[in-house]
Amino acid sequence: MSTIDLRTSTALVTGANRGFGRHLAEQLVQRGATVYAAARNPDAIDLDGARPVRLDLTDPASVAAAAVLAGDVTLLINNAGSGTRSSFLTGDYADLRREFDTHVFGTLGVTRAFVPVLESNGGGAVLNVLSALSWVSFPNVGGYCAAKSAEWSMTNALRVELAPRGIHVAGLHVGYMDTDLTRDVHAPKSDRR
Repeated sequence: MSTIDLRTSTALVTGANRGFGRHLAEQLVQRGATVYAAARNPDAIDLDGARPVRLDLTDPASVAAAAVLAGDVTLLINNAGSGTRSSFLTGDYADLRREFDTHVFGTLGVTRAFVPVLESNGGGAVLNVLSALSWVSFPNVGGYCAAKSAEWSMTNALRVELAPRGIHVAGLHVGYMDTDLTRDVHAPKSDRR
């Protein structure tokens, strides 16, 4: 794949209302991209130059509406996530399901909705924001680790499946960043910037 010229790109970033997603959207705006900043509550988007979009990854109607609204997207960044801090043995099943519904099925749903958009715009790219916890599991966050591992596997499968369609798929494995998701983690963290 050739280098992406952000000045001519239109990006949609999920989970753009705070943390790393907001930072990604902000950086894209600063580099000249047209940016849709997606969140469950678009009123929470406070980023000049970005277009707020209502998108709840766990709601197929919301995902479909976002794909229609943002029909010029050439770069999809699946960043939205959850962090229920659920153990497999003691965690609530609803929280474990939420991890998979968000990280796996939510990311997949958004990707599937935007594949026709990317294709109609001549191809493009999908970036799935993953985690170093895709590679290692800690008992107190087993649900998150397993969901991120599954999202990583899905990313690899989509990469192969979408390459012939002119869509590049990549995963970004991040470590601990100083965001709301890691507020209770007492370990070294990088600045989300």
